Amino acid sequence: MSRCAYIFLDEAGNFDFSPTGTRYFVLTSVSARRPFAPHGPLDDYKHDCLEYGLDTEYFHCAEDNPRVRRRVFELIAAHLDGLRIDSLIVEKPKTGPALREDRRFYPEMLGYLLKYVLPRELNGDTEEVIVITDTIPVQKKRRAIEKAIHGTLAEMLPAGMRYRVLHHQSRSHYGLQVADYCCWAVFRKWQRGETEHYDRIRPALRSEFDIFRTGTRYYY
Repeated sequence: MSRCAYIFLDEAGNFDFSPTGTRYFVLTSVSARRPFAPHGPLDDYKHDCLEYGLDTEYFHCAEDNPRVRRRVFELIAAHLDGLRIDSLIVEKPKTGPALREDRRFYPEMLGYLLKYVLPRELNGDTEEVIVITDTIPVQKKRRAIEKAIHGTLAEMLPAGMRYRVLHHQSRSHYGLQVADYCCWAVFRKWQRGETEHYDRIRPALRSEFDIFRTGTRYYY
């Protein structure tokens, strides 16, 4: 099981570059290998929520109530040993007009993130890489994102290594829900200066790559 590297991807912020849009856009990857330690506790807690009377189909950080959110972060924080979290930070007002186009912005930012994460996630035993993103609703954007991921993987992976890119609804996999929570925490730190939940996941955060600054934070 440990020979397959999983990378779960999520994003926070919007694609609105006007003054009414979010100041930051954040891409986050959560790398892990089976067995996925947080998934059992999260599944138990989901059923605790159901028995309490909540209609909890899956965890979504922005929509979960504060009590649920706090408990999910506690469960993730208790199982950080098997996770690697990396975030790419984009201060959107600094983005040039040409890069703001849909066909360039997301794919290129995602490419930067994966080019940093992949060499650090692979080891001599890795036989396959599986990248899973949330379902991409817009067909045009889906093709661009798939092209970016495939291009980066083909460039960075050793010759002959198997890889797949999958787009699943976040409700289908706790790995995507963990990525959603981690991305939300990093985004809130940059967008609003809130660090309560960020501090919980901080031990597994290996990098915060602020693409338009020299003060990039790397953690080892």
